[in-house]
Amino acid sequence: ALPLTQQLAHSILEIMSEDINITEDDLKRLEAQVDELIQANTRLQSENDSLLSTQEGLVAERAELIEKTEMAKTRVEAMISRLKSMETGS
Repeated sequence: ALPLTQQLAHSILEIMSEDINITEDDLKRLEAQVDELIQANTRLQSENDSLLSTQEGLVAERAELIEKTEMAKTRVEAMISRLKSMETGS
């Protein structure tokens, strides 16, 4: 797939080759559409950056929680072993 700017340039050339009688209104509409696409692209890129940043934070938080859970599990298992040894030692 071509990048967006190349697609737009290709579309413009197709329009121009099909109909040389492009009006000023046609050009204004096309310019408005291009501006809308640029704004949408900018907005989506910003949203994507934000989502990636959020995802990185959540992945880091998950890793931290997994580590804490493993530590807690190890401590609980150690306490259970100590309790069992106390039972059998009595």
